[in-house]
Amino acid sequence: MPGFRLSRLRSFVRIAAPLGVVFGLALAGCGATASTDVPRGVPMAPPVSADAPAFADWLTAFREDALKAGIAPATFDRSMKGVRLDEKVIEANESQPEFTRPVWEYLEGALSDTRVATGKRLLAENKALLDRIEARYGVDRHVLVAIWGLESNYGSFQGTMSVVRSLATLGFEGRRVEYGRSQLIAALQIIQNGDIAPERMTGSWAGAMGHTQFIPTTYNAHAVDFDGDGRRDIWNSHADALASAAHYLGNSGWQRGAVWGYEVKLPQGFDYGEADMSVSQPVGEWQKLGVARIDGRPFPSGEMGEKASIFLPSGYRGPAFIVMNNFRTVLAYNASTSYSLAVNLLADRFKGRGEIVASWPRGDRPLGRQERHDLQQLLLDKGYETGGVDGIIGFNTRKAIRAYQASLGLPADGYPTHELLEKLRGR
Repeated sequence: MPGFRLSRLRSFVRIAAPLGVVFGLALAGCGATASTDVPRGVPMAPPVSADAPAFADWLTAFREDALKAGIAPATFDRSMKGVRLDEKVIEANESQPEFTRPVWEYLEGALSDTRVATGKRLLAENKALLDRIEARYGVDRHVLVAIWGLESNYGSFQGTMSVVRSLATLGFEGRRVEYGRSQLIAALQIIQNGDIAPERMTGSWAGAMGHTQFIPTTYNAHAVDFDGDGRRDIWNSHADALASAAHYLGNSGWQRGAVWGYEVKLPQGFDYGEADMSVSQPVGEWQKLGVARIDGRPFPSGEMGEKASIFLPSGYRGPAFIVMNNFRTVLAYNASTSYSLAVNLLADRFKGRGEIVASWPRGDRPLGRQERHDLQQLLLDKGYETGGVDGIIGFNTRKAIRAYQASLGLPADGYPTHELLEKLRGR
């Protein structure tokens, strides 16, 4: 989902159900996307009574804040009438499910034959609409349809939970109260604007909504009424939803007519420390270092000055990509690099391209959460600064891994493996 950055949760989750936009938990996308209504394993506990004293007090205080934010008393009272806490949302918010799906398995689901075939059909059926959207916003139609496919399986998995109830629950209890409060006020603004009735405002447990899984603040900033019926309706109008996604990407820096990147072959002796999204230089400079397209074709002359990074989704033993501005722009929708790769490869599949040539290191198994914690702690113990022990392999942890790999004479790609963890453990 666009907007929130639930990307860590969503990096590998979105294939089975809606693959949507998200929540620091990785609520990412133009809004937020925790695509499934409730993660597997969350018990279907009965909701807490709305007259529970603490929640009633919270509602009273929140009403004052909402009115100060411009919500009319009638809108608040109508929208919040009978609202109850939802234990399913509390459980989903507090749970930290283990996601250790390898990137190649994630991509296999994202790029399934069925998803590709459906996308091609919808591209043909909606040609006139997509012509207009592309002309207005300049965003490649194939990318828009790919986002549609990954966020909600082309509208078939939008989430069925009450957004008002979910956000009220998040605003009252748990780790994301500020998120819940701010998104609930934004949701009330949408209702007050007349775009949708509160009982019809449905979405995921995290508040991601519609075909393109916008969270309310992203909706307010970027949703458009493209079909001209007087309402911005991303739930029922795929025209509004796709144009809203295009508007969001356009405002996030999309370059009309530019490519996202290519699969590449790296030269012998390549410095893998340079293969990081934080390192950017012109395509022409990468070419001077020996980076070449894997299909053997030259980089177009018009792209030689464009800033690009080398991206290794599974370390030096797997495929390598050179990625440019439009790859980064999709990250504004969902901060997961795996998600951006999936969107762009799916868009290419619609055009008859997008096959990955190099092999994945299928013998690798991603580290589990506790193993990532152990890795960080062991690196710290050896004097390599990771920025903390949180189980998240971010910039500082990758830098620490590279330094440790270099000390062992290994390719310093910053990619965590079981072999590396075992070396840290002294085994």
